[in-house]
Amino acid sequence: MEFHKYYANGNDFIIFQTNNLDENYLSKLAIKLCNRHSGIGADGLIVIKKNDKDYDFTWGFYNQDGSKANMCGNGARAAAHFAYTQNLANKNMSFLTGAGIIKATIFDDDFVEIRLTKAKVIHENLVEFQNVFCLIDTGVPHLVTLDGVQNYNEENAKYLREKYDANVNYATFKDGVLYVRTYERGVGETLACGTGMNACFYYARMLKLVDEKATIYPKSNDICEVSFKDDYLYFKAQVKKIFSTTLDC
Repeated sequence: MEFHKYYANGNDFIIFQTNNLDENYLSKLAIKLCNRHSGIGADGLIVIKKNDKDYDFTWGFYNQDGSKANMCGNGARAAAHFAYTQNLANKNMSFLTGAGIIKATIFDDDFVEIRLTKAKVIHENLVEFQNVFCLIDTGVPHLVTLDGVQNYNEENAKYLREKYDANVNYATFKDGVLYVRTYERGVGETLACGTGMNACFYYARMLKLVDEKATIYPKSNDICEVSFKDDYLYFKAQVKKIFSTTLDC
């Protein structure tokens, strides 16, 4: 099978096309291929299945530990780039994730923008370790605090991830820019999280700290742009294809 390695703002993914959507097999394959010592190495495995329905393709997303996720913001942008370059979709496309239909647009210089599913606030004013959090679903649930990235603590983040079954985000808002660190389910702290950055922007907008658009820097320091239009979050940044390879699996 042919596999493609992608990089998106610090997250890396393995993408391939198949009609075999057996979840047990794909979960084991994710563990094998995402291993950074004995496999290709990645934060997640993305499975693309072409179809002839109202959308261009269906995806499956598996974390590094084999667990399945409904949505991944950076993964969705990488999947859209893959679909376009493999002639599975046009520059303007839509595809089905576990969270719902995602729309994507391919721009010059490998910039990709997606429209996420509608964000939902699950719980506000959660006080944990002297920080105030908001629980927001942007395709997957995210616990967000704007009390500052300097408050990030690995053990606390791991505890909160398990307590709320959500990714955990610490953000700083400074001079009109958001800086974000994220602890992700199934991976641990990553260099970036697309849906996490969108959740931080959404919370900052609830607090009237930002208007309709903001620049965001994840831990990787790659520049990202998030905007809010017609009740939807839009997420735009660059995607890079690293290499393709063929493996017997």
